[in-house]
Amino acid sequence: MLNLSIVLEDSARQQPDRTAIVFGELRLPYSLVDTIANQVANLLVSRGVGKGDRVALACPNLPYFPFVYYGILKTGATVVPLNVLLQPREIAYHLRDAEAKAFFCFEGTPELPLGERGRAGFDDSELTEHFFVLPATAFATESEHGETLWAALDGVPGQFQTVQTAPDDTAVILYTSGTTGQPKGAELSHQNMLLNAMVSDEMFPRAEEGDAFLAALPLFHSFGQTTVLNLGFRRRATVVLMPRFEPGPALELMRAENVTLFAGVPTMYWAMLTRVHEGGDEVPTSLKVAVSGGASLPGEVLRDFEATFGIGILEGYGLSETSPVASFNQLGRPTKPGTIGTPVWGVEMRLIDGDWKTVEGDGPGEIAIRGHNVMKGYYNRPEATAEVMNDGWFRTGDIAVRDSDGYYSIIDRAKDMIIRGGFNVYPREVEEVLMTHPAVSLAAVVGVPHDSHGEEVKAYVIRVQGATLTEEELAAWAKENMAAYKYPRFVEFRDALPMTATGKILKRELR
Repeated sequence: MLNLSIVLEDSARQQPDRTAIVFGELRLPYSLVDTIANQVANLLVSRGVGKGDRVALACPNLPYFPFVYYGILKTGATVVPLNVLLQPREIAYHLRDAEAKAFFCFEGTPELPLGERGRAGFDDSELTEHFFVLPATAFATESEHGETLWAALDGVPGQFQTVQTAPDDTAVILYTSGTTGQPKGAELSHQNMLLNAMVSDEMFPRAEEGDAFLAALPLFHSFGQTTVLNLGFRRRATVVLMPRFEPGPALELMRAENVTLFAGVPTMYWAMLTRVHEGGDEVPTSLKVAVSGGASLPGEVLRDFEATFGIGILEGYGLSETSPVASFNQLGRPTKPGTIGTPVWGVEMRLIDGDWKTVEGDGPGEIAIRGHNVMKGYYNRPEATAEVMNDGWFRTGDIAVRDSDGYYSIIDRAKDMIIRGGFNVYPREVEEVLMTHPAVSLAAVVGVPHDSHGEEVKAYVIRVQGATLTEEELAAWAKENMAAYKYPRFVEFRDALPMTATGKILKRELR
């Protein structure tokens, strides 16, 4: 018996009255969260959904998410979290691809009409049997989009005996972003997810008076699920839900709720720093741990955060396929800013070439990972699985170097690498240099087609507020500060850069 829902159940048994969730004025104890999750489990079983089935969930960071997430797990079924920004056609694809038997969908708001999109995708999928609406109005029993959760739970008991699942049974299917081809569902087992949360818990320092985590990362993504929700519930922390990250409200919540741990992507840290420097917001004094992942953290952002907030940012690394944490700057070892640290407990990493052969020494090479965190494979895609898996090793597509102490540093995504006139240009390296310019706030570098060189280097840049730097001036400055084949010939200033729901810069859109 090993079921990921134990992170909620055990905390509800041991500290039933401790606050599990804060959302606005709502403060929900662990016992209540577990009771509602039990009701969801009973509801699913009564509708013929159970062990081995897949159940989709499309919901922002609202109390509904843990209610439904753990309720699905308790039945032995598999959770399929969906990005809340998907359009109807994309929702239908995910439901069909996962062969989902039920779908819980947030009703949405005028700004995010998720209920309308979800219902259209559900109707188009032709596979799903049950559609449950998570209403925007608390405890609403009616919705134009279908049966609401509260109507379905009316009279359903709050006790449930969790279904036995084996460690290798699939707990969650997480869909990759689909940068190449259609999105693929990474099958993560109960053991994958539980061990990753437990190992992460051991690495993150604890607050003496109890922890409060700010859930600004989307919980439908592996980073938020493991390092905020599952880790937080295992630690019996209070999880402060934030449906949509905005730097000002995030800083306000940190101050109001005495948040001790924040996990975010680099653009979140950049946005909060910008808010403090340009908006005059106060720095929260309760924050003890700051964790970054999801993309490479620019050195300038790291140094600025430490100087401004008084604590360093601990960088880690992982992917949806690795549950996600694979390496981290760990307690008990020196922190090396700008690196992704060393492999976490129970995980191995090495550098390989295109033929899976080990790259000795410093590299560079592509990171390959083996351990308890690596997915079972892509759901119903044996060929795609075989492309990235070999003898238990998973090849990540990320290019890195390794120092003499075993610390890894990401150079770039293999697919993001620019080949200009036969020379390899790593966008992250160029971005790091550009961000040392005093007028540059944020930079993203991509390759654009070029007749003679194959690709040319282009930089999209957000200037510091009030800066008058021109494109020609920045290109000339870059020419003086990096090799001739690296510096961007093209510069375009933007007020904002396109980002995913998780805060990653969408370089494919820039291309």
